[in-house]
Amino acid sequence: MTQLPTSTKKKLGLVIDLDTCVGCHACVISCKGWNTENYGAPLSDQDAYGADPTGTFLNRVHSYSVQPLATSAKPHPAAQTIHFPKSCLHCEDAPCVTVCPTGASYKREEDGIVLVNEKDCIGCGLCAWACPYGARELDQDEGVMKKCTLCVDRIYNENLPEEDREPACVRTCPAGARHFGDFADPDSHVSRLSAERGGIDLMPEQGTKPVNQYLPPRPKDDLPEFDVLAPYLEPVAENPGGFIGWLDKALDKIPGKSA
Repeated sequence: MTQLPTSTKKKLGLVIDLDTCVGCHACVISCKGWNTENYGAPLSDQDAYGADPTGTFLNRVHSYSVQPLATSAKPHPAAQTIHFPKSCLHCEDAPCVTVCPTGASYKREEDGIVLVNEKDCIGCGLCAWACPYGARELDQDEGVMKKCTLCVDRIYNENLPEEDREPACVRTCPAGARHFGDFADPDSHVSRLSAERGGIDLMPEQGTKPVNQYLPPRPKDDLPEFDVLAPYLEPVAENPGGFIGWLDKALDKIPGKSA
């Protein structure tokens, strides 16, 4: 069985903001692309254009309709749709690592990233059974387990521009709902963001100590009401000049047009 390091120099991970995630699946597509288009280990698909397509994804987004509990202040709270991205959480006490019979699953001491050495993986599935988050997937073509690597081949790649040295899912998120950094540094962006917004562990009762944090969604009925079209309905100018002013006067002279 693989042993976990007693400590890691860094705790690289993600902060995922459930308040701003719009469920667009851009993170899913960018992850699949980066890990299939000759950069990482290819992620296979089966019957991709057939009646029953399946495939291997390292990141998935689930959507739920949630009804907040009623309170005395809000007896009828507004229902919400929550988009919930899910991938490996790179747990400090990762059970997927300790159950691996070949040592293929391991946690890096230098940065805390949990990886799989595919050369040693026999596809037994024990790690998938041990993971309480369902974050591991068996690649049906290759017969080995695959999982989120935090794009380890991007974040240390000095051939990439500095702004691209972050996971593909973070780089591509149009809503800015995903953040990457070192949780071992209390002054890092992810540490401060998690502290300010009350970042939470996923299923803390499992005792896995996940590194990734989720920021809870804000109640939607607390937002002030406003008319999104109001700015576009306001007149551009009370007394237009130039060509617009000339055109306005010309149109007023059309027969039958009321003054």
